[in-house]
Amino acid sequence: MVSFAGYTDIGRQRPLNEDSIYAQDSVFLVCDGMGGHKAGEVASKLAVEAIAGFLRRSAEDPEMTWPYGYNPGLPHDANRLTTAIKLANRVVYRKSVSEADYTGMGTTVVAAMVAPGRPHMTYAHVGDSRIYRIQSGTMLQLTRDDTWANLQLAQADDDGDDDAIAPMRNVLTKALGAREEVDFSPSDLALADGDLILLCSDGLTNMLSDARILETVTRDSGDLDAACRHLTSSANEEGGRDNISVVLLRYTA
Repeated sequence: MVSFAGYTDIGRQRPLNEDSIYAQDSVFLVCDGMGGHKAGEVASKLAVEAIAGFLRRSAEDPEMTWPYGYNPGLPHDANRLTTAIKLANRVVYRKSVSEADYTGMGTTVVAAMVAPGRPHMTYAHVGDSRIYRIQSGTMLQLTRDDTWANLQLAQADDDGDDDAIAPMRNVLTKALGAREEVDFSPSDLALADGDLILLCSDGLTNMLSDARILETVTRDSGDLDAACRHLTSSANEEGGRDNISVVLLRYTA
């Protein structure tokens, strides 16, 4: 069984909430939009609608077409999630080139699907929103931020110049809608009884340390809605420089 809660907050310094979340039908999404003139809000909403819509249709229609093909080397749910995110990228990209107000818009995404009746989760991400697993008092980041700093560190040797990386540390190297095609890899996770999964935008992780997040979630683990609200309020107390979005789910065997 999966129980869940989600909450999104504008924060204390932004005029508009450009984040979008989704939590239902065993599908969980957090998208953090970017772009001027409300374009980030549009991008994140389009992505959520496209991903949730395809996952819903592919669950209901076993004979539907697969616009990006079907990889027999991946599990079925991984194929579903891959296609859903690629479709979302196409929707956001086409919108971005259709009107001047939307030029350059995009969105991050973290997406998780829990298989009905099975202890199994499929997940994927593009950008710097994150997914964490909280288990037995420890918290593990399952995703790796698609940022310039991480790209440079991955390519550098042990003598990489941190000072050279610092000015562009948080610049995204990937986002939905930035290009016609997007590259990412889905992953699978076996769930254990009591596992907590946290999906969040960087409005949370830029304000709170992993230790602070773990402390809050652990304290409020019996009430996921309260945990979500306490995470966002804590991020606001630290400055709330960005929109803050969290989705928490608990797997119970």
